[in-house]
Amino acid sequence: MNTKKLVTTALIIAMGVVSNSIFVIPIGLAKVAPMQHLLNVLTAVWLGPGYAVLQAFGVSVLRNLLGTGTIFAFPGSMIGAVCAGLFYARTQKIGYAALGEWIGTGILGSLVSTLLAQLFMGMEAALMLFLPSFAISSAIGAGMAYLIILEMGKRNVLDRNRT
Repeated sequence: MNTKKLVTTALIIAMGVVSNSIFVIPIGLAKVAPMQHLLNVLTAVWLGPGYAVLQAFGVSVLRNLLGTGTIFAFPGSMIGAVCAGLFYARTQKIGYAALGEWIGTGILGSLVSTLLAQLFMGMEAALMLFLPSFAISSAIGAGMAYLIILEMGKRNVLDRNRT
């Protein structure tokens, strides 16, 4: 493993633990927390799919230990991170990383969370709870990451050849 990438991942984990508790947007019945999705896309693009999953797992573990997260943070964030990372690795297009995050969290993560809720909590109508909030949250966060990365590219912040 690359030490620089591990340290960067640790810093992103710290940002995720703090920001996911601060930036919450109420939309109807859902509380949307887009920061995890933003960080998933940034990590996927900057560091790759493995580090993105590691980051999502680290944030989920710490938030659960601190009492600010739930078990549903794991499938939501980790599936989105792996999809964002794989979509970007395959295409090298930021838009596909954002799309991967939305598909991974908004659709697949909400389905897995629904299964967890049904198995462990007996919640039958869980899909109607998870799908809208996961889809909205991941769309906002992934869209924000997309815009940030585009702006950084315009300003040559991401140009590795600069001295």
